[in-house]
Amino acid sequence: MSRFTRELSEQIAREFAAAQQYIAIAVWYDRETLPELARHFYRQAVEERNHAMIIVQYLLDTQQEVKIPGVDAPKTEFPDPRAPVALAYEQERDVTDRIQKLTRIARDEGDLVGEQFLAWFLKEQIEEMASMADLLTVVERASSTNILLAEDYLARTAVAAGKGRGEAPPAAGGAL
Repeated sequence: MSRFTRELSEQIAREFAAAQQYIAIAVWYDRETLPELARHFYRQAVEERNHAMIIVQYLLDTQQEVKIPGVDAPKTEFPDPRAPVALAYEQERDVTDRIQKLTRIARDEGDLVGEQFLAWFLKEQIEEMASMADLLTVVERASSTNILLAEDYLARTAVAAGKGRGEAPPAAGGAL
């Protein structure tokens, strides 16, 4: 197994962990009666799950071994409405760094197919970081006066609907 394949397999765990963290964030917002923020993070959780399954499909398509790893429990308690979005933003930054690392590994190993596969993820991460940074800015502003302004923002923007996303590679089992 190449280093690229080994590291890509580890990314499956990171994507599933991100999905779990987003579910935990969504549940926290649901408990706080902030349904738009909850809905946004439930949607994000499905997207992260789909990312994991896209990687699974790639490994299947390239006749690589697929191992589905376990993940650590997500953080479930937050001190205020800003903290979950700040955590999500840091998580997206970390994923972006890891996808860049994976791309460099593929390039160093001369795996042009693997490098090309990751091009979609790099583009996706730019969108993810930008939308999460915007949401963090809005939540920071709104939490000092009225967090319901963040709810309004999500209800009326493309961020909430996931609009503007490019066509994703196929996910094993189909995208949800």
